[in-house]
Amino acid sequence: MTPELSGLVVLTDRRMARGSLVETVAASVEGGARRVVLREKDMAPGERTALAAALRAVLAEVGGQLIVAGPDPLGGDAVHLAAAGPYPPPDLALVGRSCHDEAELSRLTREHYAIVSPVFPTPSKPGYGPPLGLDGLARLAARSPVPVLALGGVTPGNAAGCLAAGAAGVAVMGAVMRADDPATVVRDIRSATLSVKTAVGRGGVWS
Repeated sequence: MTPELSGLVVLTDRRMARGSLVETVAASVEGGARRVVLREKDMAPGERTALAAALRAVLAEVGGQLIVAGPDPLGGDAVHLAAAGPYPPPDLALVGRSCHDEAELSRLTREHYAIVSPVFPTPSKPGYGPPLGLDGLARLAARSPVPVLALGGVTPGNAAGCLAAGAAGVAVMGAVMRADDPATVVRDIRSATLSVKTAVGRGGVWS
């Protein structure tokens, strides 16, 4: 069952988190997050699989979904892929891909969504050129064959602007991972995104 649209996806980074990653994700879920992308690609395979199981259990309590970065869903049914590949994507219940320009969006085939970045200045995305800004986000959202989520420097103060620009939702890492109170940050971003009605009904898994 696809979780209800929350307008927010949380990406993990255990090195940024103030507490353990499981605790940070649990706090995010308390704040209303229902989809989490597990990154942590540098972990040993067994440790990453165990972490995926722990996070999946936290999300299962609220009908949420863990999305694993990379082609292996680690026992689940959802993955998020890099722009570089693999192509074609695996045939799973939910597949997303990172994209940074129109050329990368044009390569999408059976993906369900794309995460577009960086929208705003952020130290987490230093290698992808200048920020897109809301105008750039709007241009890519209009040309994307699938719903897009805005990533990069997203905060409670600018999240609504991303949806007004055409994004179906936002993806957040640093603002949540670095927070002393991740639940409040997630709650505030969700409140901002859910207040923008123009993004509702874009279709796909996000409606």
